Amino acid sequence: MRYFIVDAFADHVFQGNQAGICLVEQPMEEMVMQNIAAENNLAETAFISRNGKDFNLRWFTPEVEMDLCGHATLASAYVLSTFVDTSLEAMKFHTLSGVLTVTKRGELFEMDFPARKPIETTVDIRMMEALNAPVLEAHRSRDMLLLVESEDCIRSLQPNLALLSQIPDCFAVIVTAKGDEVDFVSRFFAPNAGIPEDPVTGSSHSTLIPFWAERLQKSGMVAKQLSKRGGTLYCEDCGERVKISGHAVSYLSGEIHI
Repeated sequence: MRYFIVDAFADHVFQGNQAGICLVEQPMEEMVMQNIAAENNLAETAFISRNGKDFNLRWFTPEVEMDLCGHATLASAYVLSTFVDTSLEAMKFHTLSGVLTVTKRGELFEMDFPARKPIETTVDIRMMEALNAPVLEAHRSRDMLLLVESEDCIRSLQPNLALLSQIPDCFAVIVTAKGDEVDFVSRFFAPNAGIPEDPVTGSSHSTLIPFWAERLQKSGMVAKQLSKRGGTLYCEDCGERVKISGHAVSYLSGEIHI
């Protein structure tokens, strides 16, 4: 099985978020895909198979299957349009979150995702204890979005992951603030999914984009995720949908022997 590692939301290797991309030609059992993802030990491994003119796409962390993943979707589109069919400009992926479209626009890959606008909830003392920082507001969608006071606060965070994993009724925790040179910044932690900190997270921006579009009163925004590797995302609020764009670069190609 052909296999690639791609750095998504990156202009150069060793930046952005790594995704493993598997091109599946024969039906594959779910447990095999989960075992491959655990063996790869990347934040996400994606499995692509043909669906007529479209593609099926599934995403796995080392521990669980995901319902939505941005960076591995972007990386999948990059692999298909670079190594499989260079004429591809618009790609449709059938996923657990419905049909997702990725359009190649020059060197950018633009993803059309469902918006996941969060609902404000009560700030719990455990949130601040987990972050070791003041939390101004808390908002819930699939993930818990915690607003803090500044970009400097985001950069200096040293969260207690054991406490973060105990925040109830959320898959992961997004910490965000208004940016100094971009519209907004964030970091993303998902210890319960085997991802202590995700370098750059497309799916979290399904929540971040409507949140900040309302705050900033603008639809087009530039965001940065301030992990060690870091990454830039070009964002657009479209109501019920969001558009998330970024670059990608290839790090590795090879074969998985199973």
